[in-house]
Amino acid sequence: MLKVLGRITSINVRKVLWALDELGLVYEREDWGMPGRDPKVPEFLALNPNGQVPVLLEGGFVLWESNAILIYLAEREGKLLPGPLEQRALALQWLGWQAAELNPPWGYAVNALIRKTPGYDDPAKVAESIAKWATRMEILEARLGHDSGNGFVAGDDVSIADIALGLSVHRWMSIPAEKPQFPAVADYYQRLLQRPAGARWMGQETP
Repeated sequence: MLKVLGRITSINVRKVLWALDELGLVYEREDWGMPGRDPKVPEFLALNPNGQVPVLLEGGFVLWESNAILIYLAEREGKLLPGPLEQRALALQWLGWQAAELNPPWGYAVNALIRKTPGYDDPAKVAESIAKWATRMEILEARLGHDSGNGFVAGDDVSIADIALGLSVHRWMSIPAEKPQFPAVADYYQRLLQRPAGARWMGQETP
């Protein structure tokens, strides 16, 4: 039995849960993560020394880092990654880009406007965060609107890259602020929402 350790309020946990649902796999989820259950305790650190969620357990196999888990699940089932080498490489490129380039700029804005974290109350920094975030969204808009010519970032079929990107796009759509409009991204978002697993895990924007 597959087991996921992590709270559904984590965007990285939701990436894994969406993939599991997309693949039709049976799994259990055990709640870990603040404020409910501290992952810095020895029991959890023995599984992931970083003290972060998610962690995937399958028998004696332990895997952490959400993108590594996505790749493992896709390889395990032979789905959610394109077969042709070039398309597969593109899917992995966009999967890495989501974590390395698209996500970091939103930190201040999300803490200020969604999480309501104390100390994140500088309007200038919020505006700067959204502006930097928008420059990354422009790259995705170009890919979806002009470059890909397909329904998803690496071809005609959904991949693990779209799962990761879909959750990021959902966060962009949910942020209560003035922001640029990206029509191709908006269409992509609707396509992903039409998938039952996408609707389930994007439909609950949480900190």
